Amino acid sequence: MKSIVLDAHRRIGGPYTLAAALLGHLVPEALERWPELAAAYDIELRTAAPGLRDVVPVRRRSLADELPRAQRILIPGARRSLRIANGLAEFVREHLSRTAPLAVTVANLAEADHTDAELVEVLRRRVGPGLLEIAEGPSATGGGPLVADFDRFRDEGFHHAMAESGLEALRGLAYEADPEGWRLLVQRVAAALEAVEREDEARELYDRARRVSTDPKHRATIAYGTAMLLVRHHDPARRDPDQALAWINEAITIAGLLPDPRERAFHLGFDLNGKALVELRRGRPEAALELVQQSLDLAERHLADEHPVHRLVLHANRAQLLAGAGDTRQALADYTTAIELDPGYPDYYLERGNLLNQLGRGDEALADYESVMRLSPPFPEAYYNRAELRFAEGDIAGARADLDHTLELDPEFVPAYVNRSGILVAVGEHAAARRDVERGMRIEPRSPYLLCVLGQVELADGHHPEARAAFDAALELNPDLAVAWAARGELAFERGDDEGAVADLTRAIKLGETAELLFNRAVVHREAGRAEQARDDLVRAAELAPGDYEISEALAAL
Repeated sequence: MKSIVLDAHRRIGGPYTLAAALLGHLVPEALERWPELAAAYDIELRTAAPGLRDVVPVRRRSLADELPRAQRILIPGARRSLRIANGLAEFVREHLSRTAPLAVTVANLAEADHTDAELVEVLRRRVGPGLLEIAEGPSATGGGPLVADFDRFRDEGFHHAMAESGLEALRGLAYEADPEGWRLLVQRVAAALEAVEREDEARELYDRARRVSTDPKHRATIAYGTAMLLVRHHDPARRDPDQALAWINEAITIAGLLPDPRERAFHLGFDLNGKALVELRRGRPEAALELVQQSLDLAERHLADEHPVHRLVLHANRAQLLAGAGDTRQALADYTTAIELDPGYPDYYLERGNLLNQLGRGDEALADYESVMRLSPPFPEAYYNRAELRFAEGDIAGARADLDHTLELDPEFVPAYVNRSGILVAVGEHAAARRDVERGMRIEPRSPYLLCVLGQVELADGHHPEARAAFDAALELNPDLAVAWAARGELAFERGDDEGAVADLTRAIKLGETAELLFNRAVVHREAGRAEQARDDLVRAAELAPGDYEISEALAAL
């Protein structure tokens, strides 16, 4: 086994210092012997190792890659680094499986950037110890100034580095010495702080900027940022849409006074789109839709030859609102417009796929989910959504494989634990289902969906009081959870409580009428000697599921 020593200290190269060093050992050989392997992970390699950008071939490209930085308004979210880390792990695993195992001693791992710390965790989880062994070497603090490549940090979504290095830079930068540079850095650092859930520090920075700067564009931007912080706070209890409305109105007022018509159209449209989110959070979707429409009208009148990313975002946002209002035809058209403006951007394929899935157009939804897989570094949501499609089609093994992969990519993806544990209950693997529930509840202890599955596990194991407690807890958290009412009805029936079973099943049917629920209630009615009510339920079930043999047989037996 070959051994190497690498230094992960973030003060050497900033984000992905360790990754770049590791790739420096592996990528040249891959390019020489298996160029298709390097091309398969082009985004991940070029993101983690800027020094290799000139030699790693580009296979996947987004519209933003070709635009001036000012027009690249879609900044990657904080979770993108996990996708990059998973892609890098797959590259390393495949490379080492073709060559020889590798032992890496990592110096200064405690001083690594968030990206490298995350990568080490993913490598240890996804690359077997027979291929890669990672040992922690000596560590020392200090070592010079932080890397301050703020354009790279912004473009790649390196929010932890932007926050740390940006705050350090601001401490040594006087507003008077470089007003424009100071304003830009404040905006970037505050946005990064919000992205890593340090909203209080972001708000302090916005307030500091208001005390210092009188530049109209900057004040509009920080008013917008304050509004978004208030409406998107990671803690729902600390969101304040009404206060956000006051700040976004200030941004709109200032932006509407900018003298240049193109600049005004962009900034005003951006702020109107932000206000749409505020109005949506205030429970006013119609007002939100009108604001997005105003933003689109401005873009079409004044920005026809620039800011295409701004326009595609507006089309996607209008699609989301239209879908919520029931106008699925126009929503699909808007998602398609957004995708056509940038066929290399994966996220809107996912959203369009979800809408297609809701409309029962499974083949088209599948094509969109698989486009995400093709265009993006490993994207857990795409596999999770494909699992739902496969499950609906009766492909239990395929659904389970996709959920397995979702959780391999992201062990904190709670909905995947919900769905996989549900499948495990259905196939009788109760111990495995319980393990998934326990894993999920360590992350989200008040998940009504996990509590419902826990109740199903307890019911299957004959633990009736524990099952009832789990169902009750789930319904206390979410009274509209039909599956919990149905399962509690099943429990009541098993315990001989026909009236309780009918009541719970009736509540489930009111939330979402299905042939299965009607059939189950018919069984209870029949056992209780209510043949007429049982017949009524079976007739309606037959209307919903014509040709179902079990329903037809039950009807014939009455």
